Amino acid sequence: MQVGVIFPQTEIEPDPSAVRDFAQAAEDLGYSHIFIADHVLGADPSFHPERPAFATYNHKAVVHEAFTLMGFLAGVTSRVGLTTGILILPQRQTALVAKQAAEIDVLSGGRLRLGIGVGWNDVEFEALGEDFHNRGRRSAEQIAVMRALWTQEVVDFQGRWHNITHAGINPLPVQRPIPIWIGGGGSGAAGPVDAVLRRIARLADGWCPSIAADAAGKAIVDRVRTYSEEYGRDPDALGLDGRLRIAGKQPEDWMGEVKAWEEMGATHLSVETRRGGLTTADQHIEVMRRFKDVLDG
Repeated sequence: MQVGVIFPQTEIEPDPSAVRDFAQAAEDLGYSHIFIADHVLGADPSFHPERPAFATYNHKAVVHEAFTLMGFLAGVTSRVGLTTGILILPQRQTALVAKQAAEIDVLSGGRLRLGIGVGWNDVEFEALGEDFHNRGRRSAEQIAVMRALWTQEVVDFQGRWHNITHAGINPLPVQRPIPIWIGGGGSGAAGPVDAVLRRIARLADGWCPSIAADAAGKAIVDRVRTYSEEYGRDPDALGLDGRLRIAGKQPEDWMGEVKAWEEMGATHLSVETRRGGLTTADQHIEVMRRFKDVLDG
């Protein structure tokens, strides 16, 4: 199981040196990947009380633009993987995302894993001029378009939402195609909705769910494996990136969760240092170091 770390978007200094130090420390400590969140706009919660998530991701929260950030990280690192976790695909133009992702893959030497999802922030969709209500259905076609653009010099594609008439991107990515992982969000104990789980099973190279490594989480993983078989796919070939929040827990708790994710079949694990009162890159790096010492010990 590969162990990476979540970039603490909202809890780190926004200056380039802090971003560089965090990324280089993650690489030097042997973390496999850096997991990068995505928001284009932050809404003012005083005008949008209906969304509890705006308490964290709002107009005051620092969130770097994902592709620009990864371009910077590609230049200051050489080995660590770069992963979007997750990029809100249907609020963006598909061909432009394909072009940007291909460029990051080229600049990083093939280190990109594109995690995508449909999102929850209707305020962002409205501002970016995209339809919030058909985002799931559109995302499936977007995946097909991107894979075509990443693997063919010239694409001729006519779909429900996309029309490309004999055109292509250049340079093509190193990875052809770039791996696409799908986020599995959801609220409460129910976890991700069934349509998302089926989309993962049918289309994704892997998935990064927001679930716990417990009996309820295992049941969700088992559903995805069953759906994969229904679609004629090998469930063992589907990657799984779990999440481990280390704040407020003891080392024995960390290792218990690592073992639980391994038993659930996780191929990757993303460690989160946020939500522990940290505010600087140095503080996050120290916690990352402590966790790695325990993991490797």
